[in-house]
Amino acid sequence: MAYSIAIDIHGETRQSGRKLLENKLKSLPKDTREIVVIHGYHQGNTLQQMVRSFKHPMVERKILGLNQGETIFLIKK
Repeated sequence: MAYSIAIDIHGETRQSGRKLLENKLKSLPKDTREIVVIHGYHQGNTLQQMVRSFKHPMVERKILGLNQGETIFLIKK
């Protein structure tokens, strides 16, 4: 049961982080409903901006929590 999956892309470049997200979305287990994307914040917000503007047909919406280093993607059913 893979209801929630985390992916850590902090330390990656903008391009490699985007590629990791795209690959993760392609290989999701069917029962996944959310992805917690850990992009970091203290070393700059380039990855944060990329993640929060990221568009993909499987992502229904994004949740911006209190932790500025994470964004949650809710996956379409």
